[in-house]
Amino acid sequence: MNFYEIFLQSLCISLKIRTFHHQYRKDMNQEELVRENENLRDEIAHLQRLLDEANAQLAQLKNAENDVVHTFADLETRRFKMVTVLYSDIVGFDKLQNSDNAQSLVDELDTIWMKFDEIVSKYKIKKVKSIGDSYVCAGGIPTKNRTNPIETVLAAMEINHFLRSEKNIWNIHIGIHTGPVVATISGKKKNTYELKGDAANIAYRIESYAQTGKILVSEMTYSFLRDMFDCEQAGTLPVKYTGAINMYEVKGFKPKYAVDTSLQVPSHDFIVKFLRVQFPDLEEYILDRLERELPSYLHYHNVKHTMDVLVGVEVIATAENVTDKEDLLLLRTAALFHDMGQIVQSKGHEKISCDYAREILPSYHYSQEQIDKICTLIMATQLPPHPNSLLECIMCDADLDYLGRSDFIPVSDTLYDELHVQNLVTDKNTWNKQQIKFISGHTYFTEFAKNNREVNKQKQIKRLQSLIKE
Repeated sequence: MNFYEIFLQSLCISLKIRTFHHQYRKDMNQEELVRENENLRDEIAHLQRLLDEANAQLAQLKNAENDVVHTFADLETRRFKMVTVLYSDIVGFDKLQNSDNAQSLVDELDTIWMKFDEIVSKYKIKKVKSIGDSYVCAGGIPTKNRTNPIETVLAAMEINHFLRSEKNIWNIHIGIHTGPVVATISGKKKNTYELKGDAANIAYRIESYAQTGKILVSEMTYSFLRDMFDCEQAGTLPVKYTGAINMYEVKGFKPKYAVDTSLQVPSHDFIVKFLRVQFPDLEEYILDRLERELPSYLHYHNVKHTMDVLVGVEVIATAENVTDKEDLLLLRTAALFHDMGQIVQSKGHEKISCDYAREILPSYHYSQEQIDKICTLIMATQLPPHPNSLLECIMCDADLDYLGRSDFIPVSDTLYDELHVQNLVTDKNTWNKQQIKFISGHTYFTEFAKNNREVNKQKQIKRLQSLIKE
């Protein structure tokens, strides 16, 4: 019996009860009333059982509805403006029939897929699927970044190198395209992705044109690669509603960015250039974390101060004729991280900032040597500063640049507010005395700061002295 049948039967019993009460008021004798009352009790008990069954069915319907809603809630559709899709096909199945160890070669594919997963993960590329002889992945999802065309091609080159070094029957052809996609994301513990849109379709079509062992990219992807990679035009791809798309074969790195004649091994200059291209993504990530995670009472050591030091190191480094691109990158990175430790605590925050740098920077492809240099620059800002190199001098002067600037008073007021909230200073008069003592003992280290900040710093000391109340 379904829910509607139960409802109709209960309605009939209800009408019968009403009819009984109406008859009772008119002409039923006592014996008939007793008998009818017993019948009604039986029917009411039956009705109660029916109602219990109906409630159970309703609960099942609600659970089923919740399951459907939850299933749809687990599906998330997102649009991405710039994603680089890599579509590849493994080649070699036609050779299995002539092989004596066909089963072991098929089993070998599992190892190959695992190695592919390891490679794409290294470059922050998301695996979409590996079915049969196809492997699909995409850079730029779920976290957007500016370098996903470069990273996807780097992963493709490494995949190619891996298969060649294995010297087995397997080979691959790869098609890559950069463009917008719509991604349907599903899964609770581990997200899976389904890509739709021109970027996915064109990557698939380019792969069908690629020769074995070759990496073929679209003109859109090529526009991100041409300064760093050696590419050769490889025909056109007709696309409906778009027209012909030029395709390019990636031969390797440009000679100035390679350490070998085959152009397959990147030089240090390539890595530095890549890190510089990537820096805006790192900057956006760190500034966003500072904005969200720094305590609200940090009126001075906030995002504004980090950006101030970031600009300061560039200005001072330029004035000090620092032209080495890696040195400039390390300075900017140190400035970005130098106060991140304030998220945890103010005391000893420089060491904590270094811990953050050592945790985050490897995923942005910084080497251990570069990270060590960055941490040395961060630790140089500890008070009192004792820099041992020009880069450390630049870092220290940028950190305390405001002492000799015209906006010294409003900036120092934010530092007073920050310390006052923490009960580290009690009143403005005491604060001004502490500032005079600190500024009088402070020394700028670079020629730029000495020439452009020292004079105004002395003026600020005199200004503070005039505010002292004995």
